[in-house]
Amino acid sequence: MELPMLIPFGMTPDTEVAAGVIGYPVRHSLSPAICQAAFDELGLDWIYAAFEVAPGEAAQALDDMRSRGMAGLSVTMPHKADVAAAVDELSDAAAVLGVVNCVGRDGDRLIGHNTDGAGFCDALRASGVELAGVGCAVLGAGGAARAVVAELARRGAAEVAVIARRPEPAASAAALAGSAGTVASPADVGQYRLVVNATPVGMAETEGAGNLPLDPDLLHPQQHVAELVYNPLHTPLLAECQRRGVPASTGVGMLVHQAAHAVRIWTGAEPPVDAMTEAATAALNRR
Repeated sequence: MELPMLIPFGMTPDTEVAAGVIGYPVRHSLSPAICQAAFDELGLDWIYAAFEVAPGEAAQALDDMRSRGMAGLSVTMPHKADVAAAVDELSDAAAVLGVVNCVGRDGDRLIGHNTDGAGFCDALRASGVELAGVGCAVLGAGGAARAVVAELARRGAAEVAVIARRPEPAASAAALAGSAGTVASPADVGQYRLVVNATPVGMAETEGAGNLPLDPDLLHPQQHVAELVYNPLHTPLLAECQRRGVPASTGVGMLVHQAAHAVRIWTGAEPPVDAMTEAATAALNRR
């Protein structure tokens, strides 16, 4: 199978591609803008492209990655679990979560990674937010929430409370934090120093675009609210935080830092986070 490439400006179908993103659909992805900015800033003559890969064809896409000699792939929906099952080896984080968002190489072997949790925590650290010994509440129990829960515990959070509508997924996500994991209710949000919105509530062009994931009256200025939604840049939740004087961070940080981990895996170089952030912000502002 040859990957069906969405040709970026200035490229031809014969252009050699060093890395790319697979998904379905994939036209909305910001990864090409972010990762191409990284390659350019590093002085690499590398091209990053988007590949539209239909459901069920992830394994064939990996074969094409090998045949093209590509350094790596970013992986988005609906392929994360299928790629985890098809690579030669999984990183520790990917093995725990059972899903992959980045594929790198070790010679001919393909290694599946999950950089979401590390990217989220690195973004918080860059914002000056301490995690060790802190009580955290994570709203949601989906893939992003699970990655965040596991990494918060790994970085020493005192408690990682999962707040979700359904008890079974909440308990499953909390278990990823080991002894630090608990299940809490929305009314408990005020008890935690860090509050993470890992739900899609507030995302542009969805039913919940204008909604809030929690009662904002539960928030206070001694907390930090971390938003994972990055489109729009300023979500309804962030607007409420600003109104109440609650420190908060946008979803762009996690988006950029998880990509930064991928760039490091593929190139071995220190990723230019500032250039990647500028590219992400510019791309979002064009939407």
